[in-house]
Amino acid sequence: MNFSIVRYIMGWILEFESAFLLLPTLVGILYGETNPALAFIASALITFLTGHLLRRKQPKRRDLYAREGFATVALGWLALSIFGALPFLITGEIPNVIDALFETTSGFTTTGASILTDVETLSHASLFWRSFTHWIGGMGVFVFIMAILPLMGGSTMNLMRAESPGPSVGKLLPRVQDTAKILYALYIALTVVGTVVLLLCGLNLFESLTTIFGTVGTGGFGIYNSSVAGFSPIAQNMITLFMILSGINYTAYFLILQKQFKEAAANEEVRLYLLIILGSAAIVTWDIHKMYPTISESLRHAFFQVGSIITTTGFSTVDFDTWPQLSKTILIILMFIGACSGSTGGGIKVSRILILLKSIRVELSMMIHPRMVKKMKMDGHPLSGETIRSTNAYIAIYFIILFASVLLVGIDEFDFTTNFTAVAATLNNIGPGLEMVGPTQNFSFFSPFSKCILIFDMLAGRLELFPMLIILVPSCWKKY
Repeated sequence: MNFSIVRYIMGWILEFESAFLLLPTLVGILYGETNPALAFIASALITFLTGHLLRRKQPKRRDLYAREGFATVALGWLALSIFGALPFLITGEIPNVIDALFETTSGFTTTGASILTDVETLSHASLFWRSFTHWIGGMGVFVFIMAILPLMGGSTMNLMRAESPGPSVGKLLPRVQDTAKILYALYIALTVVGTVVLLLCGLNLFESLTTIFGTVGTGGFGIYNSSVAGFSPIAQNMITLFMILSGINYTAYFLILQKQFKEAAANEEVRLYLLIILGSAAIVTWDIHKMYPTISESLRHAFFQVGSIITTTGFSTVDFDTWPQLSKTILIILMFIGACSGSTGGGIKVSRILILLKSIRVELSMMIHPRMVKKMKMDGHPLSGETIRSTNAYIAIYFIILFASVLLVGIDEFDFTTNFTAVAATLNNIGPGLEMVGPTQNFSFFSPFSKCILIFDMLAGRLELFPMLIILVPSCWKKY
């Protein structure tokens, strides 16, 4: 392990976070919130000084192999969450350390699960910070840093692979820095357009910004206790649209910009993703139509909740925990499927589901025709053995963590539906579950031990499991 390069990049991460902490400071000043503004200034100063101390000494070697990449990303996200929790502790708005860490981790990992019983009591500065953490974590802080700083040349691909969601990560352009710039340009463009659209829908600037941060970042923290239920139907429809757009692989947007429409349309993952949304929304609309006065209202709520759950955003317009069992079952299944790889969404990812289905079909065919040689393909390109192997390993590890977490959280003696959906909601970075963690409830009642398990699940889910597991392997830390 090259400890010096890990330390150096960690320093950069904290220095960038200190700059991010200044934005809610400005919000606090604009709203005349003196104490919150001072708390964010103090947090920014502490974070900057810590980062500067870590980065002050240049690394002796700039080797950045896979183990350094995974370790840096895992430790970096943990540090982001710890220092990001400082404002809540200093203001006293979330005085408990575990609760503050839970809330901030939920923000950065774009989970949206909250321990707050009344979010409307928070200052505007803290509400802005909660939502802004979604935006920072959506595309990834390492991608942001790589877009600005050419840290280690081509070896930074190990950082992108460790942070970016999906079974495989490649370059859109020959240079990693150019790829990072393209991704963030698309991300910012979607954010700006979404903000303008919500302003036109009647939301004020603060509501538009905080909501779009959670929408394009697929986070789900609302600034009201009712989430986005109080917004107009047209605003809810626009949020639905931008959630679904944010769950699409950003590579498809890049291909469209390059006028490679045929290649973009040939993306199997995006086609299946959209088909799942349409099919699920149609079934849910039929299942809940008697609960609402008109079909159009049923359709609006169905598309919103299906889009919110499959993209792992977590916003809600209604308490879907009161829906019929069929609709709730569909939403639970969508929790696990998740959005597309290369998007800001969580879950297992549609691409992995596709690979799994293709693997099953090949295995069944080989049972009938043992001598058959069949190459698995995705979008017309052969899938490498490494991609198939890593997908199978991911699925296996995913369910081991899921079942182990449910078992550990079960120590609190809450009902199985609550425990299972709480773990599913955090591991898949969704936010709300069912029963005691439903869309109108929160996670405050869990013990500190269970909250720590769920914090690990949030980080593991956002970082695609492997970085959080690799840092637990002793051989990862051997010096060479």
